[in-house]
Amino acid sequence: MSEPQWQKQGAALSHKNACKEFGFTEDEVKAAMKAGKLQYLINYAHGNPYYKLLRLEVESLALELHGAKGIKDQELKYKLQQITQEINSYKRKLASLERQKIELIKIQTLLNT
Repeated sequence: MSEPQWQKQGAALSHKNACKEFGFTEDEVKAAMKAGKLQYLINYAHGNPYYKLLRLEVESLALELHGAKGIKDQELKYKLQQITQEINSYKRKLASLERQKIELIKIQTLLNT
């Protein structure tokens, strides 16, 4: 395990994110870790442990388990999910701003009367 690999921006990801991004189950990831196919470090966030994995190794495992077409399909699903979440976030923000606008208009009309 060379330290620079783990330190590069975007070179590592958590086992939870690997499951989401590449369509693995946690059991598949843990089995690959036990088989030595994935190097990992144990980190803690707010006292909760998680495994940090190298992205290149996760990508090669995904290619091995799902094939190139499966990787592309999962990548598209993941990107679509992210875009949908972002759209929903903007909808919530827009609704909040609309409510604020209505309140300000009410206050303005009260001041002008």
